[in-house]
Parts: sequence; C-alpha cells; structure tokens
Amino acid sequence: MAAFTYHVAFEFKTGLRNATLLLMNYLFPLGFYVVMGLVFTQVNPFFKGVMAPAMVIFAVMASTILGLPGPLVESREAGIYRSYRVNGIPAASIVAIPMLTTIVHALIVSAIIALTVPLFGGLVPSRWGAFIGLILLTAFTCGAFGALIGVASTSSRATVLWSQLIFLPSMILGGLMLPLELLPASVRPISALLPTAHAMQAFLGLAYGQKTVLAPLASVAILATSALLAFGLAIYLFNWDSRNLSRRGHPLLALLAMVPYVVAILL
Repeated sequence: MAAFTYHVAFEFKTGLRNATLLLMNYLFPLGFYVVMGLVFTQVNPFFKGVMAPAMVIFAVMASTILGLPGPLVESREAGIYRSYRVNGIPAASIVAIPMLTTIVHALIVSAIIALTVPLFGGLVPSRWGAFIGLILLTAFTCGAFGALIGVASTSSRATVLWSQLIFLPSMILGGLMLPLELLPASVRPISALLPTAHAMQAFLGLAYGQKTVLAPLASVAILATSALLAFGLAIYLFNWDSRNLSRRGHPLLALLAMVPYVVAILL
C-alpha cells in the first residue's frame, strides 16, 4: 500500500513538473475556457447555458484523451515497465495509477470551471449532486479510453492519431459547441458514437433539467459500460515491452470498448 501511495504521488507530481503534461492538464483547457468565456459567449449567447458542462468535458478530454496515452507509450518504449515487472508491480497498477492521477488533475480543472463560470455569464447547474456525479463518470470514461489508447498504440505517432480520432469529432459533433438538435438528422447517429455526446446529454438532462435528444439515463448506462470495458481491455492488452511480440490479445480488441455506442445507434 505504501508503494502504491508513493507511485500515485510521483505520477501526480509528474503531471505538474512535466511541461507537456502541465500544458494538457491545466494551461490548454483553462486557456481555452477563458477564450470561450470572453469571445464565444459574445458571438453565441446561447452558449452560456451549456458553457459549464461543455468546458468541463473539454478539460477532461484534454487531460485524458490527449495527455494520458503519450506517457504510457513512451514509458513502454523506454523499457521502464520491464523494471516494474521485475519488482513485482502488477499491470493493473501500471494502468490505473497514471489514469487516476490524470483524472485528479482533470477534476481540479473542472472544479475551477464550475466555480468561475458565472463570471462569464454561464449558467450553473440546478442539481449539483448530479453535476458532480457526472463529472466523475465522464472523467472515468475518458480516462479509461485514454489508458486504452496508450496500451493499444504501437508508437507515439499512433497515440496522436487515435486521440485526434476521438477528440476532433467530439468538438464538432459531440454537442459541445453545437447542440445535437441542430445537427442534420443524417449526422446524429454518428454523434451517438462519441462519449462526449452522451456525457453532454446526461449533463443537460440530469443536472440542468433540460430536454435532450438522447435519453440521459441511457447515456449514463452507456458511459459506465464503456468505461468498464475500456479499463478492463487496457489491463488485458497491456504489454510490458515494445519489443515483446507476444501479446495476450490483438490491439484491435480495443475496439470492443465501442460496442455500447454501436448498440446506442441501433436502438
């Protein structure tokens, strides 16, 4: 337990000392949040009503989807995990600890956004309990996907491609900048493939009491199921060494984490 606590503390400090992680965890999401609050709310006043959940989801994605996978691949390529294996550290801890500390950073930024959003005219949630619970669920879901990307990717370049494959569509079709009801009917099924779309709908329906395109409780179930699948697959597919060609499963098995979203489209 003492070793686990020390590892968590070390990873948390790394997120503050490493320039890249500091950018992804704090500077990038908070800077974007300030710009959106000062500029986009003037261009689109309706954004004030969804600013808090949209910026919280953005901050969580920046930390987990963009920031988390890279260090996992770099540590594997540098052979660091070989020494972990020799010292008896389980694969589950290696996957869970960076994910946990990244989620903590994302939660700190989310708290800053939630408390300061009224300064930009943003609407605060009517149900704070649901809002906080959904932040935790969204952070866990995105953290699990970030860990899965880092485990399944064969190189640092691959992590960038997989991360952007989730991040960019989420910004455009995930309901953060543009409400789902304004999307063409032919595009809405694509948005149902994105965790951010379900997170946004859950926030609006359960924390703000607004009408939604997707059923909020169904979105919560989809997020929770996909998070557990992604986390389990990340542990199962974990590889101690990039030069070790024998793996317990093919990296494409990571796509199984998308099954709940495919089911959402079919339903």
